Amino acid sequence: MAIASSPSKLSLPQHNPGVTTVLEYLVLKFPAITGDVWEQRMADGKVHWHDGSLINSNSPFVAQQRVYYYREVDSEPVIPFAEKIIFQDELILVAYKPHFLPVTPGGEYIEECLQNRLRSKSGNQQLQAVHRIDRATAGLVLFSVNPGSRQHYHRLFASRQVKKTYQAIASTNNNPPMNNQQWEINNRLEKSGTRFLMHIVEGVANSHSLIRCQQCSVDKALFELNPITGKTHQLRLHMQSLGWPILHDTYYPLLLELSRQDDYSKPLQLLAQQLQFVDPVTQQARSFSSGTELSLV
Repeated sequence: MAIASSPSKLSLPQHNPGVTTVLEYLVLKFPAITGDVWEQRMADGKVHWHDGSLINSNSPFVAQQRVYYYREVDSEPVIPFAEKIIFQDELILVAYKPHFLPVTPGGEYIEECLQNRLRSKSGNQQLQAVHRIDRATAGLVLFSVNPGSRQHYHRLFASRQVKKTYQAIASTNNNPPMNNQQWEINNRLEKSGTRFLMHIVEGVANSHSLIRCQQCSVDKALFELNPITGKTHQLRLHMQSLGWPILHDTYYPLLLELSRQDDYSKPLQLLAQQLQFVDPVTQQARSFSSGTELSLV
């Protein structure tokens, strides 16, 4: 049994979804975890309020209150690829995340995530990611080093003041693009019937990407991608919409059968290569590169 060393947290919603207790809400929120499991966690002191007082099976639902809990999984996969710290000062830490490693705990991953690896490596348990990239994607992630300045970096991403540059490789059989051909994509992305998938729908655009073909080979092409917005799976869907789904994508255009064992020989060919922004605390221009590139060879 793998148990998180630090708690996860959630805020109870402002509008009660029709429950009486915190226990009922947790069962509703996390349908894969039974009420018996939550009751045992509560009995073991693993669910509590923001002030540290314990939550039990009869604790009433209180809107907008924070609930802290310790995640557990029967066994946790070990990702055999190493992260790398690119830059660190008293405000931020920038790290390279390898393919297959999640940024933060989720699903069957607790300690095997970039945030917990870096907390262990740096000795700073307050280190926190201020944005996310998919588990399947490799590349740069920015962390806040201390809580005092953290809000400024969250706001930086929320207000779209960070220029993010990605690389992607796609198969181009029978449909090759031209070198330096460019596309600007604006469309609406929403959740599909499958819990973790998104799809393109009619309506007011909520996603925006700039894409350029950098290089072509006989059957593949290398693309530069600049997401203006940050919707879930945005770049993967935008590449698919052009007719060139990203190589080794197991979600789009077709969801492949999920397996507990990742195929490490076929990482998703998507790399978060650069981050550029004006630091909201120091007002200095910041520019970071992963130091790696995708290759058509």
